[in-house]
Amino acid sequence: MKLLAKWLLSAVALLTVAYLYGGVQVNSFGSAMIAALVIGLLNAVLRPVLVVLTLPVTIVTVGLFLFVVNGLMFWMASGILTGFHVTGFWAAMLGALIYSLLGLVIESLLARLFP
Repeated sequence: MKLLAKWLLSAVALLTVAYLYGGVQVNSFGSAMIAALVIGLLNAVLRPVLVVLTLPVTIVTVGLFLFVVNGLMFWMASGILTGFHVTGFWAAMLGALIYSLLGLVIESLLARLFP
């Protein structure tokens, strides 16, 4: 139940990002659901590999390079999907930052609802 709620709220978060920032476009709620699923899968499978490969750069930048990794995952998802579009790298960086902040709110909310 918690996983389904997180997926739905993540789709709403993507729609919110598209509403707040013009560099990210989502065609419909269905597209947002698929994009949230793809972003989640990329973050679960590919992100750990990228974090390990970029560990020296991450250490030198005191962790700030992880923002770039998040932006790349966001941008990669838009390259894979048709109903989800990000206009460029910097748009992906800002969109991923907003999406991550909304994700923190979602995690906090779900932790209270499903202890």
